[in-house]
Amino acid sequence: MLKGKQSWVFSSRPAIAATGVSGGPFEANGNLAADFDILHEDLWMGEDSYEKAHRVLMEEASRAALRKGQMEKKDVQFFLGGDLINQITPTSLSARALEIPYFGLFGACSTSMEGLALASFIINNQGANAILTGAASHNAAVEKQFRYPTEYGGQKPPTAQWTVTGAGAALLTKNNGGSVPVTTSATIGKVMDLGLTDPFNMGGAMAPAAADTIAAHFQDLQLDPSHYDLIVTGDLGKIGQETAYELLTDKGLNIDQEKFQDCGLLIYKENQPVQSGGSGAGCSATVLYGHLINQMKQGVYKRILVVATGALLSPLTVQQKETIPCIAHAVSIEMQN
Repeated sequence: MLKGKQSWVFSSRPAIAATGVSGGPFEANGNLAADFDILHEDLWMGEDSYEKAHRVLMEEASRAALRKGQMEKKDVQFFLGGDLINQITPTSLSARALEIPYFGLFGACSTSMEGLALASFIINNQGANAILTGAASHNAAVEKQFRYPTEYGGQKPPTAQWTVTGAGAALLTKNNGGSVPVTTSATIGKVMDLGLTDPFNMGGAMAPAAADTIAAHFQDLQLDPSHYDLIVTGDLGKIGQETAYELLTDKGLNIDQEKFQDCGLLIYKENQPVQSGGSGAGCSATVLYGHLINQMKQGVYKRILVVATGALLSPLTVQQKETIPCIAHAVSIEMQN
């Protein structure tokens, strides 16, 4: 059901029946290593290119979600997913292996919540009984495409972020009761561009889109920020999160700073050299489908709002000196008792 200008309310409360999370060696040394189902010792993951390793991550996370949900791929109607590589080929090649009818999505780092919102909408409106959705990124593959190959060893400014090597997938089903996380609403963001051109400052570029979507969510649903135990952005990092909080305060939203967190700041330890924090399509996907879902099941959180942010740039637009358009999508998740 449409609520307000840009939000959906899911009256049937689709269930996140199971999740799967795969990661790389840097994530294995991070804060949330215990929340991953699979962790690799090297970036190659037995493949001969980083892009092929990227595909492995998405396949592993998807198969882990199916296994934990005790469901065969033939019983899943659709697979919704995406990544950051040209033409989202790693996810498309994963879809080839999964053999599930496929919607390829590109929302940059907002893809995780774009997929969850669409999957919830489809199930809520009886378009499917089970959907697999996810997003992935690979540090070496993505850095090579958008900035410099890691072998180049280029100096990065403090505003830069570290692309997460990881994939997160969720198996969404009709609500059959029980103690499971459920999706209750989504707010679809609009593209915002405040004129930034620096690909090494994604957090600053994405912050206005995050603040706009969060404000729209509370306006559309007529809720107060205190409704949620946690409001978590996708990968704004230190600079972007601070900027987003200031923008929300200017909009008159009184959000408890301790309840306003960022996946890019949660995933790594303080002594890991990630400059402003983690990023990538796999950032919010791994943190939500691993750590945060586990926290909800343990009773730490009852209601959370996940706001995945994305910078909709490409190597070509950067070379042509185009500014960076950004977007954010929000999905609310509750623990059903």
